[in-house]
Amino acid sequence: MDELVARTKTEAATAPLEKGHEKNRFSSLIYLLILLLVVLGAWWLLAPPKLSGKGPEQAPQQVGAAKIGKGDVRDVLTGLGTVTPLATVTVQTQISGQLIAVGFKEGQIVQKGDFLAQIDPRPYQAALDQAQGTLVHDKGLLNQAESDLKRYEILSKKNYTSVQQTVDQQFLVEQDKGTVMVDEAAIETAKLNLIYCHIVAPVTGRVGLRLVDPGNYLQPTNTTALVVLTQLQPISVVFVLPEDDIQSVWKEFRGGKTLSVAAYNRVDANQIGIGALESVDNEVDTSTGTVKLRALFPNTNELLFPNQFVNARLLLRTLQGVTVAPLAAIQNGAPGAFVYVIKPDNTVAVQVVTTGVTDGNQIQILSGVKAGDTVVVDGADRLRDGAKVQIAPDQADPAAGMNDGPGAPPGQQPNNALPIPKSERLEERGPKSPAKPSPTERSDVR
Repeated sequence: MDELVARTKTEAATAPLEKGHEKNRFSSLIYLLILLLVVLGAWWLLAPPKLSGKGPEQAPQQVGAAKIGKGDVRDVLTGLGTVTPLATVTVQTQISGQLIAVGFKEGQIVQKGDFLAQIDPRPYQAALDQAQGTLVHDKGLLNQAESDLKRYEILSKKNYTSVQQTVDQQFLVEQDKGTVMVDEAAIETAKLNLIYCHIVAPVTGRVGLRLVDPGNYLQPTNTTALVVLTQLQPISVVFVLPEDDIQSVWKEFRGGKTLSVAAYNRVDANQIGIGALESVDNEVDTSTGTVKLRALFPNTNELLFPNQFVNARLLLRTLQGVTVAPLAAIQNGAPGAFVYVIKPDNTVAVQVVTTGVTDGNQIQILSGVKAGDTVVVDGADRLRDGAKVQIAPDQADPAAGMNDGPGAPPGQQPNNALPIPKSERLEERGPKSPAKPSPTERSDVR
């Protein structure tokens, strides 16, 4: 009896534990089932569906196209430059005096030797007159000394005078000759000062703004000049090129070839002059790795202005009859430069190319494609190898956008085009009768 009671108590104590374990096990199974359903759902949403057969084809991409052709390509080197006059003269006075006249207008073109300014010449004319008078006086003394020398020489031969007196007279004659030479130099100086009073243009060019007005007293030590004169025709452009390009330029220039240089404005939009390469500097600037070059321009239209910044384009050579492609067709990626070639079945293929000289919007093709191939020039960023494309009419050959329907102009209608009905031909219609108002329009008439 006691054993039965003890067993009953033991079973009563362990029964709740077993029920708890079964409950926990059931909850774990539910959690695992939910987790499995979540994983299956995620896999179903994210995994790519299996395609049976070929599947639907993607729509062709609209692209612009152009054909590879043959043409001439210019090998042009571009560098930044500055318009530099061949002569810039700061006109200053070489003597002191009052400015009494100005013979130019601001901005005027003057020729070499034209009158520019006049300094009061009267003091220098007086100095010239004085020097000439001194010369006459000293020449008289010289003549007197030479006459006395001749007498002393005669008397010395007859022992009527001492030899020492004759020698002293010879020295006196030499002194008078020196004095006469000094007087002649003074006259030349006075004449030169008179020439300096009349200032003329040293070169042909354009004068700038007048910096000194008439009435001012001028001195050679003045820091302010009369005017600045700049030679404009011809004029030069000093520009720089990378040192890597100098070898090819020097080879052509040293061989005697005339290299053309075109000058464009600061924004590189308009051509403002055409000249020729004149000289190459004798050293490389180590701070910039460039070499200076000077090109000479006639500048007959005076569009090149001193100290103006320009873009210089040096034509090194012209490659004739080479394979050229639009620059927009060239793409760059892992294989290097490549193009999308359009095949006859309207699919594209990636074709690696080797490029050469770039000339504006076209580029030389050394290998990869040939003349006559059609390449993509617009919309290449949406393509991949083998993609289907459709050439946009406005970008393709004009024939691609041709109106070949029944209403096309004569000469553009294909053989299978249907004729326009006779009743719809505009040229065969009679005078247009007034259109009858619609019921709505008649209802508005009162």
